[in-house]
Amino acid sequence: MEMPLSDPAAADIPPAARRRPSRLGAVLASGSVRLGGGVLALLVLMAAAAPLLYTIDPLAIDPASGNLLPGAHGEFNSLAGDTFERLFLLGTDSLGRDIWSRVLFGARVSLALGAAVAVAAVALGTLAGVCAGYFRAADSIVMRTMDGLMAIPSILFAITLVAVWGGTLGVVVVAIALPEIPRVARLVRSVVLTVREEAYVEAAVALDTPHWKILARHILPNTLAPLIVQGTYICASAILIEAILSFLGVGLPADIPTWGNVMAEGRLQFNQFPHNVLVPGAFVAMTILAVNLLGDGLRDTLDPKFNRRDAAA
Repeated sequence: MEMPLSDPAAADIPPAARRRPSRLGAVLASGSVRLGGGVLALLVLMAAAAPLLYTIDPLAIDPASGNLLPGAHGEFNSLAGDTFERLFLLGTDSLGRDIWSRVLFGARVSLALGAAVAVAAVALGTLAGVCAGYFRAADSIVMRTMDGLMAIPSILFAITLVAVWGGTLGVVVVAIALPEIPRVARLVRSVVLTVREEAYVEAAVALDTPHWKILARHILPNTLAPLIVQGTYICASAILIEAILSFLGVGLPADIPTWGNVMAEGRLQFNQFPHNVLVPGAFVAMTILAVNLLGDGLRDTLDPKFNRRDAAA
């Protein structure tokens, strides 16, 4: 008996349904992920290579070269008495400091701070959310504490904490991360409450499986996708809040080049020399836009209903 070379019923199945893309392939195929991730990767590389790309020490001062326009050539007089010709790619501020160098090293501070805030908020928020969602006795206590934190305006909370403890990098990270924890905790709690009612989790509980194994094998893996997306938004928010704090003069000290500090130092002469504010402001906007695009793309592709939508299309 001859076997058919192909199943006739297979011809009625759409090609997209027969060849469903993998989750990683779908993420990489997203235009938002590629655009946002590409721009963000470029900014990270620029920040990492700052010691190789900068032209003048970002803290070096030469009032004689102050307020040069982008692309200007000028003589820079160092404190040691040396004079040398330089091309100021993005101009200088009122004290003669090279804006290009300050923006480069400011990128290192802003990106590192945004990543640190995202990691801290996601880690602590996940711990609080898992405790509230999985252990019923802790739900009321943890979530009322989170509600109390959410009632405090994040900017005012950060300003108060920095004013009390000083504007060190660690204090600024804590001041920005704490108000973000309740948002992560509420997200994780909602996921845990849903997963906890699944049959395979109830079966694990019935088999007297230790709680830590249930959390590690069944609960936490289901929170990874939303946490990755939430982490990108927290990173973007942290970069913006740090720039606001530095612009107001209550963030990192002025001797640390950050995008907010550069804008704060140039705001008094904005009418005559707008590039002192617009250049670092453009980098802040570009970074936040790239992170948000990356987050939007990840949200669309890591959605739990992704496979169903793809099959229906």
